[in-house]
Amino acid sequence: MIINFVDLKRQNKMYKKEFIEVIEQVFDNAVFIDGEPLEQFERNFAAFCNKKYAVGLNSGTDALFLTLLSHGIGRGDEVITAPNSYIATAMTVSNVGAEPVFVDVDSKSYNIDPTKIEAAITKRTKAIIPVHLYGQPADMDPIIAIAKKYNLIIIEDCCQAHGAKYKGKKVPAGKTGAFSFYPGKNVGAFGDGGAVVTNNWEIKEKLEYLRNDGSIKKYVHAMFGYKSRLDTLQAAILNVKLKHLDDFTQKRRQHANIYNKLLSSIPQITLPKEMEYAYHVYHIYMIQAQRRDDLGKFLKEKGVKTVIHYPTPIHLQKAYKSMGYKKGDFPISEQLAKSILSLPMFPELTYEEINYICSLIREFYDQ
Repeated sequence: MIINFVDLKRQNKMYKKEFIEVIEQVFDNAVFIDGEPLEQFERNFAAFCNKKYAVGLNSGTDALFLTLLSHGIGRGDEVITAPNSYIATAMTVSNVGAEPVFVDVDSKSYNIDPTKIEAAITKRTKAIIPVHLYGQPADMDPIIAIAKKYNLIIIEDCCQAHGAKYKGKKVPAGKTGAFSFYPGKNVGAFGDGGAVVTNNWEIKEKLEYLRNDGSIKKYVHAMFGYKSRLDTLQAAILNVKLKHLDDFTQKRRQHANIYNKLLSSIPQITLPKEMEYAYHVYHIYMIQAQRRDDLGKFLKEKGVKTVIHYPTPIHLQKAYKSMGYKKGDFPISEQLAKSILSLPMFPELTYEEINYICSLIREFYDQ
């Protein structure tokens, strides 16, 4: 049996008729930039997230980058975030000229530890970027309280958390969140894509300028900007997938429950924990495993593809060597990097496949 980590072909086949229909509409209308499907998707996604506005962009990375710019964050500023995310979270901070300041994560949720944030705040701190890692929200109430106390901006990295809920309400829990529609996300385009959702009209307007060369009217440029538009075709595809997202999420949660049940008796692994305040959407189903590398190799030999999210914490990446961080600075993030293993997770995964994966893990540890 061959089981891919993510199998997009299955979803494409299931909804092929719907995809072809909207693709043909875009083809017939021949409006490939700023077409009606983009406006529809922005309305639909804002409503899905229970926010007033959504601004489509060309990637989740640009969603973070342009949101930082729209808040005026730049050279000399500091932004607090976690070191166990994908590098884009910190990289966007660096790309606006600011400095990422890392805070270690909670050992149960794997998200930024709110109890450690206050000690990292300086006179230069301007914002906090909590990452809702793997599809589980960070503990936002204490983060929001800290932000209010020190007059800090919160930009939530929701790139893995489409439909996730914090205390019953969808993320972002605050005013503004950045999303990615990379093909493998819980709702993914047929290429790169991203969006920012917000309740702030000024931020929404700035983003619309920044994504389009500083312009919202042809040949009239109010500021310097970038080319960061979500094209019509991708918006049309996302409109189709957004209709099915609740069903996708339910299936992911069902798969996670099956994994948990079948793996709970294996003492050499630690299962992901859904926090009491969270509604986890399981973009990633990640375990901690003893002899992680050997287990991954064994599963690969048996046809099961796994991924490590992420093998090197951001503070130990070569790109951030100049900041002077060293091993041991963030022990929980570093320990997780040595033990985490992401198992196959996508809505179309079958019980038989999950059972096969779990039986292989039991076989490995029984050797």
